Amino acid sequence: MTRILIIDDDIEACETMASLVTRLAYHADKAHNLKDGLSLAEKGDYDVVFLDVYLPDGNGLDLLPALMAIDDPPEVIILTGKGNPDGAELAIKGGVWDYLLKPTSVRDITLTLNRALKYRKEKKGNAVRNELINTGIIGSSPEIKACIALTAKAANSDTNVLLTGETGTGKELFATIIHKNSTRSSANFVVVDCASLTESLVESTLFGHLKGSFTGAQLDRQGLIKVADGGTLFLDEVSEMPLSIQKVFLRVLQERQFRPVGATKEQTSNFRLIAATNRNLDQMVEEGGFRSDLLFRIKTMRIHLPALAHRISDIHELAEFRIKQLCKTFGMETKEIGEDFFRTLTEYNWPGNVRELFNTLENAVIDAGQESTLCAMHLPRSLRIQVAKAQITRLTGAKVIDEENTASNPLVQNFGQKIFEDIFDRPLPPLKEFKNTAEKTYLGELIRQCDGNIQKIMDISGLSRSHFYSLLKKYSLSQ
Repeated sequence: MTRILIIDDDIEACETMASLVTRLAYHADKAHNLKDGLSLAEKGDYDVVFLDVYLPDGNGLDLLPALMAIDDPPEVIILTGKGNPDGAELAIKGGVWDYLLKPTSVRDITLTLNRALKYRKEKKGNAVRNELINTGIIGSSPEIKACIALTAKAANSDTNVLLTGETGTGKELFATIIHKNSTRSSANFVVVDCASLTESLVESTLFGHLKGSFTGAQLDRQGLIKVADGGTLFLDEVSEMPLSIQKVFLRVLQERQFRPVGATKEQTSNFRLIAATNRNLDQMVEEGGFRSDLLFRIKTMRIHLPALAHRISDIHELAEFRIKQLCKTFGMETKEIGEDFFRTLTEYNWPGNVRELFNTLENAVIDAGQESTLCAMHLPRSLRIQVAKAQITRLTGAKVIDEENTASNPLVQNFGQKIFEDIFDRPLPPLKEFKNTAEKTYLGELIRQCDGNIQKIMDISGLSRSHFYSLLKKYSLSQ
């Protein structure tokens, strides 16, 4: 039986929708907040979810990645009384079927629902395999699962794909996986780093050249577009392609024909295009830095890879995979991973994403040497300092003090003021809780200022080593 889920905090609207769904001979379930809605969606095998945007425990659009990560995700129809253009854009990017504003007529809701169900039925009838045969993607967060589902669809088509995301999110990995799982897997996967191509050589590199066509052309050279014939051409950092070449490349995409430098006859190449960028190409088009007609061609299918900071739950799995891989490479016994090590990793913001994480883990494994357990002390000091600063800021609601620009006495005075800042303007916590907060804040700042130097910590604090270590354990702090 067709199953419909309605997530809306307006009780009357929810009941009305449920009544309509029931009259259409479908099964209806209701939820009035995000938590209950997600719980039902993950267990209920629903065909369609009607989702409100403004709910008591959050924004309905934030639920989309989790819904799309379900093994057989439902079609989602947004039904909200407070719509806005930006919300509609986010919803559609998130994979929703439609975006409706209340009040909407029964006729329009029924039409939209029936169209969504027809689409779902046809989609199941022509089901694309959802599993990738060759994969190297690590992670099980809703965000990465949604990307894997799109990657599977891309692998089962021959359309142009645009991969977007910050540097270090794995765009080349996803491009490789699409190629390996496609019908072109037995042919070449050709990588072109557009950022490293000089304007004078980009045409020769892409299209090839004949001997004597320019100074230094001592032999005929086949261009990378021809090398990709029958396979996949991956344009990395496509945003860096010179405007003069963009126009020429657009014709190559349309005709699959090109002329090598110095040649009079055109050659053909049947390649599949995957492009990647860490920049906003739509904004570049507005600013005149990228051709709109080329953008339309390369983004037939778009996959946006999330930053590591948006899929923190994957760090544990990524770290275990990489550490095991590194230990094998270096001929070491597999290392145990301490709780403080993982905790520090998850509290860092990872501006360099997975690439930075893997480089950091390699540094830690090398630093640990023959030690059997990785702990936070094996991580770079700069990383631990940033984590400590973030902890202090979070605990005190205050900015960390730069001791290099403040005299010693004002430093102590200012630091104390920050702990007690606004204390009289808000409800007081229990005294024991406040003492613990102040003590933990002091220890965190002490470790940061001393850069983990145990003797310096003892000299400044007046603590004994045993007392210091007992406090570290008490507050789950790392030295």
